[in-house]
Amino acid sequence: MPELLSIDIHTHILPEHIPDFGRRFGYGGFIHLDHHRPGCARMMMDDKFFREVQANSWDAHVRMAECDAHHVHVQVISTVPVMFSYWAKPRDTLSLAEFLNDHIATIVHAHPKRFVGLGTLPMQDTELAIRELERCKRIGLDGIQVGTHVEGINLGEPRLLPIFQACEELGMAVFVHPWDMVGKDRMDKYWMPWLVGMPAETAIAITSMIFSGLFEKLPRLRVAFAHGGGSFPATVGRIQHGFEVRPDLCAVDNNVEPRHYLGRFWLDSLVHDPVMLQYLVDLCGASRVSLGSDYPFPLGELEPGRLVRSMPWTDAQKELVLSGSALEWLNAPRQRFT
Repeated sequence: MPELLSIDIHTHILPEHIPDFGRRFGYGGFIHLDHHRPGCARMMMDDKFFREVQANSWDAHVRMAECDAHHVHVQVISTVPVMFSYWAKPRDTLSLAEFLNDHIATIVHAHPKRFVGLGTLPMQDTELAIRELERCKRIGLDGIQVGTHVEGINLGEPRLLPIFQACEELGMAVFVHPWDMVGKDRMDKYWMPWLVGMPAETAIAITSMIFSGLFEKLPRLRVAFAHGGGSFPATVGRIQHGFEVRPDLCAVDNNVEPRHYLGRFWLDSLVHDPVMLQYLVDLCGASRVSLGSDYPFPLGELEPGRLVRSMPWTDAQKELVLSGSALEWLNAPRQRFT
């Protein structure tokens, strides 16, 4: 049997050279790269070290070589969430988003069978976000990546609905990634914001979108959540029970039970555990679980797709998780990548 097509929906990319946006805008908090040695750079937030990255964070040819070694045929590329900058002045965030989105579009246009692009938006300003969303569509991106909240505003809140309506109308996929984690003041040790805060963030985002009725209002919106949906799959029973015993608190905006939405959205496969991956497939179906690695970062799957390929599934099930579910989420034909 020929090798199964593999599409990794969760990978991050940066431009190799990022302007000094802090100097351009006149205030701090923006990321720039310090290329302190060949093939290696420090991500700096003003003068504060954030993360070290290598050439695979910006060099498409390095990425493709590593993908070939991992048997990944297509990467869906999106910016690193720290770049969202929803906290900044809206037009400054728009300028940053335009720069990042143009870079991603350039990579996609140069290698259309290897990369699919997701844009970023100034989510704090509805009008500017929709304008940039429309431009993302024009320059060849297939969707957007959004944070799990917009400066404390949950994704199900009415203020953000017009952006998601525009995504549905334009047929743009949505990838939700945690950022600026809840409770971070209590998690200053042990890397807990990334280990515990991120899963909680994603659970909040999913629960907000369900209870707000967003999926009822936008039935054709295609949404995928990072890290296997975070802690939501493990707590959906509790969320369902709460809906049943306290509808006066939970069903105030939507009277449809939470479990109804299992299979309505996509989850990536990044759970690092075969028992949990099997649970996701049992919970939502193989057609709603998509290969996701968080490439090229160490908290991701270091050999993308290895866990999926190790599962005791039929080839048809593996094909769904490796590519079939992603193709449906992207609304893309298989022939586009073969």
